[in-house]
Amino acid sequence: MTLAHRVMGTAVTRLDGPAKVTGTAPYAFEFGVENPVYLHPIQATIAHGRITAMDTSAAAAIDGVAAVLTVFDAPTLADASNGDLAVLQDAAVHYRGQLIGGVLADSTETARQAASLVRVEYDEQPVDAELTADHPKLYTPEQVNPDYPAVTAQGDAEAALREAAVVIDNTYTTPHEHNSPMEPHACIALWDNGELTLWDSTQGVHAVREEIASAFGLDPAKVRVIAKNVGGGFGSKGAPHSHNVLAVMAAQRLPGRHVKLALTRQQMFDMVGYRTPTIQHLRLGAMPDGSLTAISHEVVEQTATVKEYAEQTATPTRMMYAAPHRATSHQLAPLDVPVPFWMRAPGECPGMFALEVAMDELAVACDIDPIELRIRNEPPVDPETGNPWSNRRLIECLQTGAERFGWADRDPKPGNRCEGEWLIGSGVASAVYPAMVMPGNTARIEHAAPGRFVVQIGAVDIGTGTWTALTQIAADALGVELAAVDLQIGDTALPSASVAGGSSGITSWGRAIVAAARSFRHDHGEHPEVGVHTTASAADANEEAEKFGMYSFGAHFVEARVSRFTGEVHVSRMLGVFSVGRVINPTTLRSQLIGGMTMGLSMALHEHSVRDPRFGHIVTRDFASYHISSHADVPAIEAIALDDVDEHANPMGSRGAGEIGIVGSAAAVANAVFHATGVRVRDLPITCDALL
Repeated sequence: MTLAHRVMGTAVTRLDGPAKVTGTAPYAFEFGVENPVYLHPIQATIAHGRITAMDTSAAAAIDGVAAVLTVFDAPTLADASNGDLAVLQDAAVHYRGQLIGGVLADSTETARQAASLVRVEYDEQPVDAELTADHPKLYTPEQVNPDYPAVTAQGDAEAALREAAVVIDNTYTTPHEHNSPMEPHACIALWDNGELTLWDSTQGVHAVREEIASAFGLDPAKVRVIAKNVGGGFGSKGAPHSHNVLAVMAAQRLPGRHVKLALTRQQMFDMVGYRTPTIQHLRLGAMPDGSLTAISHEVVEQTATVKEYAEQTATPTRMMYAAPHRATSHQLAPLDVPVPFWMRAPGECPGMFALEVAMDELAVACDIDPIELRIRNEPPVDPETGNPWSNRRLIECLQTGAERFGWADRDPKPGNRCEGEWLIGSGVASAVYPAMVMPGNTARIEHAAPGRFVVQIGAVDIGTGTWTALTQIAADALGVELAAVDLQIGDTALPSASVAGGSSGITSWGRAIVAAARSFRHDHGEHPEVGVHTTASAADANEEAEKFGMYSFGAHFVEARVSRFTGEVHVSRMLGVFSVGRVINPTTLRSQLIGGMTMGLSMALHEHSVRDPRFGHIVTRDFASYHISSHADVPAIEAIALDDVDEHANPMGSRGAGEIGIVGSAAAVANAVFHATGVRVRDLPITCDALL
């Protein structure tokens, strides 16, 4: 039964907005604690080898230094199976920047100075830190993130490609990219009487508690994690990283003291994840009218020697367009690098860049409008499963966007429109993102005072508007006004909740709140006594997902201007049209969609983390050298949602929207640049030299 619409769908101003803009919202590092001690990490300066000695005498002699941790005196973890969290457990160095110690002092400045005085000696080994398509150690993983098969095949793609009238056969690449939230990863750790409290900048407090408790052999009931406000994460804060373990070790070294750790911007490029570079060989076979007969998508990407991470880059190709023959595969190169990790729309984002640029190339080869090409290859059912779609409105997204964007006036020939110095072109690309549900969500509702209801769930608002949207869902589920709901989130003292990731948060947490509200009304009626409460859990899986192809869809439109003299690219207009089911809050939804589109623009034109293969480290370690789109780069940008109800997705009728805005947007920019110049760029980011 879908929830009745009342408060949902209204443009409610963010409930946490006043605290954010007045600076009174405390972030992880800012919680007021007494007598804190500050932690500064010591990091490896080689990428592969062993530590043979660490001289800490000069560091320990500085006034204000309370302790120095090294690989030679750190406590042994109870569970070191997660290689990314096995901090200070032996002298092996797996990547440059790896944590090998830390200094605790009475100020951040003292800790940093002392850390610089620790002398480390190494037995250095040759470094293997460069991804190539023919890397000798390439292997096929058992599965890719989160649990998809690494290789799939339907029909005979190779035979169909050989017989196809039109073939697109090209390689597309995307570089290292780093999550760069405004708030860096930070935490405060307190070890007191055998209990741990961790104020953390995280996307999932319960996930952090589970991992940290396991690593240190603690009863989870003895671990409390708090995350009241989080300044962005984009996936990198979806799990604890090595800095969290180091902070807990430091807190155990100084029991009763609050240990404060905030990573520097440079350290953010070392140890908290990044989007793996990809090398994608994509082939399309089609009839002269553009109808696809075969798709082959082969992906090479990297993982780390210390822990496997396999990005699901080719998975959207398995279901996006109709083709009787298709094959997808993923291969990994284990390198002496940090572990790649989730970055907004991992897999779908780089994978759809390749697929949507290839579709544009097919449209040119067949002399067909790129929107018409996509419509001709619209699958009536999910090609991967054969299930009917729960709510696929991609054609409507394309057609609505075309009308709003003025696509009908577009000259199909590239390089034909010019205003003075500027060549002008327009491009389109499709977007898709799965409608996921995460397990383990429970909510508690209490009638706390006459007409006042407390709703509790351990979800985290990472800046996306969760606080507001969940309050709207709770109000509708209880049948009360918005002001009657006091939502409490961001603490493991509250009922369990999944991570804010995979665009699954509102779906997963909202289902639990609706279940609790329905149980509350069943247990206590429409006029409950003050003090009564109910706790209920959502089912771990959505049974409807087994019967329907359940995805959000969208279409991106971009106008680009390219200087004839310098190759400089300016994007002048962006429009996104999306089908995401019911809109919970149009204000916060628009913010998420244009935020994703802006990240796609940044991916297309700017973002490129450069790793030096000789030494294994990222050279572009700050915002002066790792370029992100700034205000001056962001054009007139608009996002539209085709508001309706997906009866199969969840009780709210909504689907996730946090990540679909970035999917396909970089391809639309690349396709617009081609239309402006006639130059096809298949490697991101698009730089001036590629166009001259």
